[in-house]
Amino acid sequence: MELKLISHVYWHQKTEFMLPSDTYPCWTLFAVEAGRFRYTIGEESGEASFGDLVLCPPNTAFIRKTLEPLSFHFLQFVWLKEPYTVEEGQWNGKLAVYDMERLQSDYHYLRQITGWEDTSMLHKQHMLSDMLRLVMLEQLAQDVTRGQRDALMEEARKRLTEKAYDSFSMQELADRLKLTPVQLTRRFRKAFGETPSELLNEIRLTRARHLLEGTSLKLDEIAAQCGYENGFYLSRVFSKKTGMPPSVYRSLHRV
Repeated sequence: MELKLISHVYWHQKTEFMLPSDTYPCWTLFAVEAGRFRYTIGEESGEASFGDLVLCPPNTAFIRKTLEPLSFHFLQFVWLKEPYTVEEGQWNGKLAVYDMERLQSDYHYLRQITGWEDTSMLHKQHMLSDMLRLVMLEQLAQDVTRGQRDALMEEARKRLTEKAYDSFSMQELADRLKLTPVQLTRRFRKAFGETPSELLNEIRLTRARHLLEGTSLKLDEIAAQCGYENGFYLSRVFSKKTGMPPSVYRSLHRV
């Protein structure tokens, strides 16, 4: 897999696309950090949210509509050497990534690297390559275990992603899937390598980081928008995950 990055733009809390449809001369990737949008690329339609990469081939209409404020990386590139999956036409539309920690790390560095000079673009190109390699490696793993895919857990992951910022309990999800919470946790970990609670916290903390970086909202207000009971609980979870309290994180990301 070899590629050359052409451009990168990060959009934060975009409420709507300027154009409902567009066509690009090169490969274009929408990497979603927060929010949701609906898309149509050729014959494929669907919704994309946190953890999804939506890839559009050159000279193909990309139809899209935001469903909630969207934070995403817009990357355009050309293949210098295409991976076998592209040759087989398997990389159009939504590409899900399950290694959320690795993906979040790539997103973090993409946001931190500024400028268009050669060094910055090479660093960003490395992050893009890493994200696409994640997809390729996970697809290879899925090819080996395709017959073992757990459709019920796919539904659980979709439900978690859609309802992450609402008042939500694992008991409700387990009941919906006709499982006990213990069964849900075991099957989900087997399918995705993490528990439902771990995924839920990753999604919520991603939004919390964005709000800490880009707004002056109080911690209780941020907690309410991220699905946490209050600012105290958010602070405890945030500090455990990042190694610093929200106030310190905010101070480090203020220009």
